[in-house]
Amino acid sequence: MKHFITGLQFLTRIHISKQSEWSPESFGRSVKFFPLIGGILGIVLVMINHLFAEYLPSMGFYMPPHLLTTLLIVANIILTGGLHCDGLMDMMDGIFSGRPRERMLEIMKDSRVGANGVIAFVLLIILKWSLIMDISPLALPAALLIMPVLGRFAMVMGITAFPYARPDGIGKAFAQYADKYTLYIGLLLTLLVIVPVGKQAILSLAIVSIGTMLFARFVTNLLGGLTGDIYGAISELAEILVLFVFLF
Repeated sequence: MKHFITGLQFLTRIHISKQSEWSPESFGRSVKFFPLIGGILGIVLVMINHLFAEYLPSMGFYMPPHLLTTLLIVANIILTGGLHCDGLMDMMDGIFSGRPRERMLEIMKDSRVGANGVIAFVLLIILKWSLIMDISPLALPAALLIMPVLGRFAMVMGITAFPYARPDGIGKAFAQYADKYTLYIGLLLTLLVIVPVGKQAILSLAIVSIGTMLFARFVTNLLGGLTGDIYGAISELAEILVLFVFLF
């Protein structure tokens, strides 16, 4: 339970206990619980959607679909503190800088955001907004539930199946202490959530798994491994893949 809480309070703004010490081992042991943490985020998003799309309209309060879509995206960013969006921006600044490997890693570690990062973030939000808007209202609750689950499972894949690119860093703790069973436990927990949802969720798992492996291999060839920023970017890209599956 302690490791689950560590993961929950690091990946989200949901704080259920005061935690003054964050040990590297606890970070690593928390990785297996990432899909469950994604499930909690998904449940919150489903509840928000149900409140404004079904419950309140039955009482005479109507929220336009485009405004509800914006609310869902904002809620997701608030719940995670924008952690994964930050990773995506840092990654884009680094890998599209055209610099040598060492310089790319330095750029990614810089707290400042460059043009590539800003463009990537804007495109991410536009793409998410468009996909959520166009998904059938009947399929949207399932998509909102599965999206963060598979986004966090993609992180588990990146952490356990690929080397870490830096000699130190927060992401190093995840990679160092996530044992060989972490991926299997993470997959089992993911299946427990998505299998009852149906075929689209299972297809999403397959596509996210393939997409994550290909993207992580590409970045590993470029940087010699992954970093904490890459883990966050992988999560965001996996969520986009899930939305595409539920749309088409």
